[in-house]
Amino acid sequence: MKLTVDRVSKHYGKKQALSGVSFEMDNGVYGLLGPNGAGKSSLIRILAGVMEASVGEVLVDGVNRKQCEREYRMKLGYLPQSLDFYPEFTGRDYLRYIAALKGLKGMAVERKINELAEQVRLTGDLERKCVHYSGGMKRRLGIAQSLLNDPEILILDEPTAGLDPYERIKFRNLISFISRERTVLLSTHIVSDIDSIAKETVMIKAGKVGRMQSNQGFVKDMEGKVWLARMPVDELVVYQNDHLISHVMPAADGMEVRIVSDVKPFMHAVPTLPSLEDAYLHEFHSEVQG
Repeated sequence: MKLTVDRVSKHYGKKQALSGVSFEMDNGVYGLLGPNGAGKSSLIRILAGVMEASVGEVLVDGVNRKQCEREYRMKLGYLPQSLDFYPEFTGRDYLRYIAALKGLKGMAVERKINELAEQVRLTGDLERKCVHYSGGMKRRLGIAQSLLNDPEILILDEPTAGLDPYERIKFRNLISFISRERTVLLSTHIVSDIDSIAKETVMIKAGKVGRMQSNQGFVKDMEGKVWLARMPVDELVVYQNDHLISHVMPAADGMEVRIVSDVKPFMHAVPTLPSLEDAYLHEFHSEVQG
């Protein structure tokens, strides 16, 4: 299945959240990466059919999404940035409710609920009320509901918010496994969420697509732009005000500093292998600073 975003713009009054966004996706995991306020959630809501674009369209295998709305929703799994629960709902009640909204019925629903609960490690908590779940448990319940209908298109908005490092790793492994026969768009500002699993990443910047390419491509473009240097702590405090530093580690003679710079920052700096996080900082330095 091919999902196409064609010249999508979104206005909120005089504010423009998205401007002429275009890209294509087929099977596999795609990252949507950008700082808070870049327009990621607006784009996600448009793709999920929660709201409409001001201009442009979303195409499914070349057909406007509005012309196949019912079929599109049957193929869609969506995890919004925030989840709401009825106070009396247990985890099982919630999943049954979402299944009913998606038109799923019968014993197959119960089997699917149990299967997904095991995958997201909620089997022992399904009979507890959702209001007593931790933030991470609510997030895992949200991930389970998005998969109830075995969606061909999975849209995830900041899916690892509230998850601890171990849960985040398990989530990445789950998404990598289920993406083989479906299209997954994972919106995040956490680079590690998509570093190892996304086949391509869309960098979105001030409501526009800056670049879209493989993570390896972004990293390759950073060759010769990442440096290691050592300096005293007091010097680092001043240096970081005018330079882009991606990492700092204590060293025997001060601090080892990882610097992102198009040119060699000073005489004793040596080049080092770049990462996707370096590329992210390089792409969005002005937004991060602002």
